[in-house]
Amino acid sequence: MSELSVNVLTSLSQIAEADWDACACPEAETGRPRDPFTTHRFLYALEQSGSVGGRSGWDPRYLTVQDGDDIIAVTPLYGKHHSQGEYIFDHSWAHALENAGGDYYPKLQIAVPFTPATGRRFLTKPGHDITGMSALIQGAVQLAAQNELSSVHATFCTEAEALAGAEMGLLHRITTQYHWLNDGYATFDDFLSALSSRKRKTIRKERRTAQDFGGTIRTLTGDDIKPHHWDAFWLFYMDTGSRKWGTPYLTRAFFDMAHETMRDDIALVICERDGRPMAGALNFIGRHVLFGRYWGCVEHYPCLHFEACYYQAIDFVIENGLKRVEAGAQGEHKLARGYLPAATHSLHWIANPSFREAVDHYLQREREAVDEDIEILTSYGPFRKTHEEEQP
Repeated sequence: MSELSVNVLTSLSQIAEADWDACACPEAETGRPRDPFTTHRFLYALEQSGSVGGRSGWDPRYLTVQDGDDIIAVTPLYGKHHSQGEYIFDHSWAHALENAGGDYYPKLQIAVPFTPATGRRFLTKPGHDITGMSALIQGAVQLAAQNELSSVHATFCTEAEALAGAEMGLLHRITTQYHWLNDGYATFDDFLSALSSRKRKTIRKERRTAQDFGGTIRTLTGDDIKPHHWDAFWLFYMDTGSRKWGTPYLTRAFFDMAHETMRDDIALVICERDGRPMAGALNFIGRHVLFGRYWGCVEHYPCLHFEACYYQAIDFVIENGLKRVEAGAQGEHKLARGYLPAATHSLHWIANPSFREAVDHYLQREREAVDEDIEILTSYGPFRKTHEEEQP
């Protein structure tokens, strides 16, 4: 490790886009990245739009690992002064440490801000996976120790990273999301045929109800997305953000930057009536996955949320030959609509030995409970059991 150097950057303007993306998404040389969220263009849009940095509580501290002049690994690291916008909830950990007289904040977070989507967090050039990941972890832990910070967290990492991180001494946490899996369906009706009769009828009824709202529903990508669509979507986002989080995380400028640099990575569902957008859902397109991110409306209409967020996403995945929809954090209501529970992973380093031991014991029990919940919830899914008779 002596020939490697770990550096801290306070802005992505300090590294060339090509150097970052050579680690973040080397597969993009032959197509789309596995996900767009760790690309230079996405993270830089967050930074330049003021969605991170400033008074957001997300202080950029990107790490790079160099072997001589060659950058072999990078990671999106942030100093955090709260636990908002992470979706792996550690508020109880913060309360416990602070009640014992410690300081939980600030902490370090390896994450894509405001984005509960699984993907690589330890971004390495091909052939440098273990060496690069090890150097990034050591660099983050050293940075935390030097600044007397409580902890380091890597959220929504891949399962392979989680297992490797556990071998390196980090604590492994498992949580749950709901994903829709494309089992080789050629049409939406093919998907419905795999469901029980009752669930199939319910979804058809929901789709009819939503599509009878008196307007049109379109999914736009690339140059079909126009600036005025973002004016409308900003209102949708503000409505949902104000109700869910109190203060929306993203700034208006982020959507303008996303339009300029990422519209080919976006599938934007727009529901219009009389030429006026009244609801919408924002998805990001990965190599094999459609990532559902935000929904909002200025007028409520029954079942339109299900149609725009879940069923339009399924249509898009089937039409484009993708493998699954990741529909974001939480939401057991997704189960009835064909989205099954899936494990998500995170890694944690705790500075205080006693607190670390307590968290470790908690995570062991939590993993057992999550495994059991996934098994039970999957059994309650809408899919037709093998012994059930096929009905139209």
